[in-house]
Formats: sequence, structure tokens, C-alpha cells
Amino acid sequence: MVEVKLHDIGEGMTEAIIIQYFVKKGDHVKADQPLVEIQTDKMTAEIPSPSSGVISAILIPEGQTVSVGTSLILLEGNEKTTPNKSKTSEEQVAVSAAVDYSQEQAKTLHQTSKSKRVLASPYTRKIARENGVDLALVTGTGPSGRIMDEDVYRFIEVKKGSGEQKEATSSHSVEKQLKNTTSPEQKSNEMVKETDENVIPFRGRRKQIAKKMSQSLYTIAHCTHFEEIDVSELIKLREELKENNLNISATAFFIKALSLSLKQYPIFNAKLDEENEVIRLEKEHHFGIAVDTEDGLIVPVIKNVESKSLRQIHDEAKLLTKKALENQLTSKELTGGTFTISNVGPLGGSIGATPIINYPEVALVAFHKTKKRPVVTENDEIAIRSMMNISMSFDHRVADGATAVQFTNYFMKLIENPKFMLVEMV
Repeated sequence: MVEVKLHDIGEGMTEAIIIQYFVKKGDHVKADQPLVEIQTDKMTAEIPSPSSGVISAILIPEGQTVSVGTSLILLEGNEKTTPNKSKTSEEQVAVSAAVDYSQEQAKTLHQTSKSKRVLASPYTRKIARENGVDLALVTGTGPSGRIMDEDVYRFIEVKKGSGEQKEATSSHSVEKQLKNTTSPEQKSNEMVKETDENVIPFRGRRKQIAKKMSQSLYTIAHCTHFEEIDVSELIKLREELKENNLNISATAFFIKALSLSLKQYPIFNAKLDEENEVIRLEKEHHFGIAVDTEDGLIVPVIKNVESKSLRQIHDEAKLLTKKALENQLTSKELTGGTFTISNVGPLGGSIGATPIINYPEVALVAFHKTKKRPVVTENDEIAIRSMMNISMSFDHRVADGATAVQFTNYFMKLIENPKFMLVEMV
């Protein structure tokens, strides 16, 4: 008997939600065949079968949150093996009890399991659920037949056009029945949602964010440095590029300028190894870009920024942001960061903030809203310029304030005179 457990599939993972099973009791499976889809605080993933065999029990119902190490499935191996006559009665009782428990817990699950394997992100499932759409009826146009957001919307429009509202209502009714066949813990949570609008569940991504932020604040000696930067010339350069069909975001320029600044001040692209009493300077610049999603903040990573062009950075940042919003990021795209940025300007952040560093990194820079305002020039003249504030939080155990000022001064030089940036990139 093999126990298929929820194992750690990414940095800091402690729990996950069971989204759906691809198998049911009695199914024959092969090694590496996907058995169950889970949702962590950062991504959706599949757990494969460790070996070939027959599913003897499913222990945890869909929709339940479980901790790493929890047994999800019992798998009876197909291989012919000699029974272990020395197995103790205690072990036999334990296995028997596990099977009895699984049969009780998964009774409803077996009744409602689908023969069709549905691939879709949690956000896509949410769209379908809110509109009473049975995903088993939707044709997916994504990779491996994955159902995308637009597939659900297209399905809804087709049903409206053909007047099949009755079927949609029936599908919604089935979805409600499925929701009602959940564990006592889920029913309790649903009752809280329905009866108390002032209560928000504290789990999943929000709970994980809280843990990381607390760890960072309790561990790192935070210090924040503020600066204002004239981005007028950068705006002018971007307009010139647009006229030549080259649309490069301001964020791409910011990232590249920061990477060039890190070459001059590598102390901010480092990690403190307290156990060995050393500061390790990272050679590669892996930039985390904070993205605000419906389920909370998530930070995908652009790898090796130091060796990428502005166009490559722009394209990759755009793609990772899209995948973050659709909850389709992989573990590789979420790990390995050495420096983080947060662009809150588009959200209306104007003056400043005190960003919490993404532990175990050493620094984080936040960009705030750009505003036009009168500025006294070097010639003592008043001119209207586009000014942007930045907030830089750094680990005061690793670097001093003077170094942070030098770092932001160098960054400011590159942004206020973007032609200098182009020279540095040669």
C-alpha cells in the first residue's frame, strides 16, 4: 500500500487546497500519471502517481485545505510482491482504519466525480461557478485542452444566444448540490460567509503573505530611503520610441536602470548568511515584480535581467503579470528572486511608503505616481516637470544609509538622462 501525500512543491509552502481529483477508487493508474490538482498560495499544480497501481481509497474530499505531509490517496501496487507475513497487527489495524476513514470521507466524492478531466485555473473555475457553467461541457483552447477564461465567456454567450438558460440554471443547481456535499469544516466556513459579512477567511495566500511579512519584519533591520526623480526625459524618449512602433514600458526602463545600479552597488543584490557570518553577493540579477491580484500580492521573477534587453524585459514582465492575474505561474517563475520592485504608481500611490523587504533579499524599491509640478531648474528658472517619488527599503544590517543614497543617486542619473543608460548597456 502506497500513501500519496501532499508534498512541498515550492518555497515556503505549508498547505494547499484540493481542487479536483483526476481519478476515483478502483482506477488503474501508471507511474507519473496526474492524480490530483492542488492550489497553493502561489500557484496551481498537479501531484503525479509515484508508481503504477490501483486507487484503493481517496482520503480527503475536494475543496478541503490540508497541510504538507497529509495523505491524500491510498494506492495498491500492481507489482507482484510476496505478502509480508511479519506485518504487525497494529500496522494491519492502521491500514484498515485508514481505508474505513477514506471510504466514509470520499463517499460523496465518488458519487460526484467526473469521467472527464477538466484543466482550468482556480480563477477560471470561479468565473464558471459564478455563472452556473459546468466546465465539463466547455471546450478548452489552451495548452493540453486547458479551459481559459475566454472559453467560459464564449460558452456563456453561446448559451444565451441559443436560449438554453434552463440548462444553465440546472447546471448551477448541480454546482450548489456539490457545494453542499462538503466536509464539516467547509460547511462551517460557508455558514460564516453567509451569516457574517464582516468575517473574511484567513488562509491560503493571505495567510502565507502574513507569515512572510512577519518573518521579514522580525528578522530584517528595515530602513527606508526616499527620493524624487525627474522622469520627463524618460517620458519623452518613450514617446519617440512609440512613434517608431517600439512600445517599451517605464517599468522595463526602471528594472534595467536598477540592474545597472546593482552592478555598481552589488551589496543590494545579496543575502545575509548569519549562520556562517558572511554576506553572499549574488552574480545574477533576478528581479521579483510585485503583482496585485484578486487573491493577494504575488511576486513572479524575471531571471538574469543583467543580460536582457529592454524589449526582453518588457515582454517578460508583461507575460508574467498576465500569468499572475490568471493564476497560471509555475514554481520556477515564482522562486529565486534576488531583488524586488513594486510599481504602485498606476494604482495612485503618490508620496511614499515603507515597503517590507522580500526576505531573504536585502532591498526593495517602490515606484510611486508620477505628477507634473513646478520645479526650480539649475538656471534658477521655474519649469513644469514630471516628478516621481521612490521608496527604497534596505537591510541596515547589510548596508548603510550613505550607500543607499549613492545607489539611488546613480539610479536617478540613469533615469533622468536615459541616454546615459544606453551607454552603460553597450
